[in-house]
Amino acid sequence: MDCEAGENSSECGSWRTLRRWGCPQNRTLRDVFTWHLFKTILMGQALSMLICGTAVTCQYLSEAKVATPMLQSFLNYTLLLLTYTLVLAFRKGESNIFQILKRKWLNYLLVALTDVEANYTVVLAYQYTTLTSIQLLDCFVIPVLMVLSWIFLKTRYRPLHFIAVVLCMLGVGSMVGADLLAGRDQGSNSNVLLGDGLVLVSAALYAVSNLCQEYTVKNLTRIEFLGMMGFFGTIISGVQMAILEPKAITAITWDLSICLLFVAYTVCMYGLYSYMPIVVKMTSATAVNLSLLTADLFSLFCGLFLFHYNFSGLYIVSFVVIILGFIIFNIVPTNTADQPCGTNDGPYHLASSVDVQQSEDVIEDLPQKDAVENYDQTG
Repeated sequence: MDCEAGENSSECGSWRTLRRWGCPQNRTLRDVFTWHLFKTILMGQALSMLICGTAVTCQYLSEAKVATPMLQSFLNYTLLLLTYTLVLAFRKGESNIFQILKRKWLNYLLVALTDVEANYTVVLAYQYTTLTSIQLLDCFVIPVLMVLSWIFLKTRYRPLHFIAVVLCMLGVGSMVGADLLAGRDQGSNSNVLLGDGLVLVSAALYAVSNLCQEYTVKNLTRIEFLGMMGFFGTIISGVQMAILEPKAITAITWDLSICLLFVAYTVCMYGLYSYMPIVVKMTSATAVNLSLLTADLFSLFCGLFLFHYNFSGLYIVSFVVIILGFIIFNIVPTNTADQPCGTNDGPYHLASSVDVQQSEDVIEDLPQKDAVENYDQTG
């Protein structure tokens, strides 16, 4: 029986409703609301707090007339280079950095280029459009990521997943409404169409980068992904910084507060890049991006004390709705095309032509082996 006699009838009815929208059979509420789910929520909110740290430091740097997004990215990628890339350099065998570069340098170059430009375009968008537009359009990363996961990772979503995504979007809408009521529609209106286009481009680039990250950390290692991102990200952001920001860097009035802001930003970004693959491996890139929707809310809560923002009760409503949507998304496992009963927590096994040929050779050898054994027994 799905619901035992000792279970509460209302709980039993609610669980039947969840199953009707995609929950798997033979699972109780205790099987779903586990320590793993609770840990996932906490780790996702830790990522949001790190993003909040980058937003607050960027706000202070903006007030100090510092506009160097490439320099800030360069510092983060350099720190990744000095840690994870060096680890790969001292490894032996196939996991050594030279072996990885020999086989997959172009793949990681394209992923790093996508990530660097995603960071740059979203910062550039603030010069042309408003904060409200950025908050709304930045959510475009979630449907793009779901489509890409459906195509390339063969992820199959259930109806409850789409309900959860819509619920999170409603939470974002509530947050934007609170911003408008509080008069916090900051940013620029110089070229709204261009700014909105940059946000959409950034969201699409982030989706591609997150998709590659999910595939890499679930099939290879987090160290390899971060090491290659540090290696190529440092090169790409360094070249772009040298081309676009020499005047902006020389115009900075360096003092202790500016240096501390750069250090705080770099530490937060380094923590985000180091920590995010762990959460992605536990859940999925889509689930992590749903969790990151609360980052703007944490920034707003900090702004209440640091920048004297006006408070609205809709902020609390937004936070609760987003967290609820995130929980609903995670209580239902996603399937893959070749593993209908599996989840997206494990590695993605993509069969290559070599694997297929090896399998065929083994199958062809089996009858011959049996024939030899039978001959030995009769002889």
